[in-house]
Amino acid sequence: MIDEKGQQLGVLSIQEALSIATERDTDLVEVAPNANPPVCRLMDYGKFLYEAQKRERDARKSQAKVEIKEIRLRPKTGDHDISYKLKQARGFLEKGAKVKVRLRFRGREVTHPEVALELLDHIADQLQDIAVVEQRPAKEGMTMLMILSPNK
Repeated sequence: MIDEKGQQLGVLSIQEALSIATERDTDLVEVAPNANPPVCRLMDYGKFLYEAQKRERDARKSQAKVEIKEIRLRPKTGDHDISYKLKQARGFLEKGAKVKVRLRFRGREVTHPEVALELLDHIADQLQDIAVVEQRPAKEGMTMLMILSPNK
């Protein structure tokens, strides 16, 4: 058995350990049940759970959440519109967000995936100074996707 300060009290029977716990107004918590003999500790269990939840909350707060922004285009999108979308993507990447470039096909446009690949390669080339291609262009149904992530 271990007390609140971390000092060993020795091997005690369950009745002795429980009487010491009630005497000191603490809880008797089994920390190593598989040990021989099992190890128990005197502690305020409610306080222990509260502090564990608090540590978990703080760990979640400090995690970096990666935001994914999406840019949607079509194979017949004009040059000026593409340059505007590139400017938007550049802004997202500078702020640390990943950019998902989605190229949607309509009708028979789906029979010419080489046009879409050319456009997505052009976008990757224009943004190569600030981004790397995380996922190469891949066709998913009537769309083609490419994911860009900011350089470290």
